[in-house]
Amino acid sequence: MWGTMRQRVSYLALNRTRPVVYASRSYASGPKQMTVREALNTAIDEEMSADPKVFLMGEEVGEYQGAYKISKGLLDKYGPGRVIDTPITEAGFAGIGVGAAYHGLKPIIEFMTFNFSLQAIDHIINSAAKSNYMSAGQISVPIVFRGPNGAAAGVGAQHSQCFAAWYGACPGLKVLVPYSSEDARGLLKAAIRDPDPVVFLENELLYGQSFPVSEEALDSSFSLPIGKAKIEREGKDVTIVTYARMVDYSLQAAEILAKEGISAEVINLRSIRPLDRSAINASVRKTSRLVTVEEGFPQHGVGAEICMSVIEESFDSLDAPVERIAGADIPMPYAANLERMALPQIDDIIRAAKRTCYRSAPKAAAA
Repeated sequence: MWGTMRQRVSYLALNRTRPVVYASRSYASGPKQMTVREALNTAIDEEMSADPKVFLMGEEVGEYQGAYKISKGLLDKYGPGRVIDTPITEAGFAGIGVGAAYHGLKPIIEFMTFNFSLQAIDHIINSAAKSNYMSAGQISVPIVFRGPNGAAAGVGAQHSQCFAAWYGACPGLKVLVPYSSEDARGLLKAAIRDPDPVVFLENELLYGQSFPVSEEALDSSFSLPIGKAKIEREGKDVTIVTYARMVDYSLQAAEILAKEGISAEVINLRSIRPLDRSAINASVRKTSRLVTVEEGFPQHGVGAEICMSVIEESFDSLDAPVERIAGADIPMPYAANLERMALPQIDDIIRAAKRTCYRSAPKAAAA
């Protein structure tokens, strides 16, 4: 496999790399519906068609068309030289991918679940993330590590972790967390075109969910800027900052809060690293209140970083203590009832928003 790849590198090195192009507008919803699964599939398909340096590698991505059917149809279209099935050896194929990126190719490495990326974390952090800095900019590593992240349903502690904070703490990586189909399509295209390593954290429970997609997002040149959050819902009383599946929960909570006279602004981060601190702080200065929502562990989490950013930059604007909603600080239970208790729910977000607006009893009194 490696000998064949080196031959491809020699040939493809003659082709110039397409420059990174980002769409600057925030697109509104349109009439066409698209699932997140379809959005990811079309993004990979179009980038592979546009750039022969792009290839996909991972377990069951070819013959089986992906564990979640993200790579459906790609093997037939591009062949086994660019859609490469691997053994169950994350350290092996992640390392091959990094080596290919060193030589100018653009690998997309699929993990069947990001929990399995722990087998390859040395290559992700020490080989991919640090090489550009350690080579004084001489080595670029244009690679995407992608796959489902976070809790699914009944898959136990070893398959339910959220890695947003894990990889978000590492300089040299870009960490993206799509929510909608437009997010998935635009951010994955941007990740593939980016000259640096990108960790692309999808959510299994969102794959089959349909979202409206604008006409602009259907264009093959479409992409979204890395590091820019999106205001999913404008509000004036409290800011709710979240990402991935928790965006849906936060929007549902905002609908309920609106009926009770609380106007919540919901920010979809889209990117964990870089973090759109300016968008977060601008919103907090407007609403004077903050709730962070994530399904990962609370200690050293994404919410903790957001809270510190607001304290550093917008403390004088706060009219209430910051509220942080996160997963329970325990390994994920297997039992369905306990799993639900371990993850943030819509009611948790509603209660937190009400506390910041002094519309309910404080935690101690409620207990």
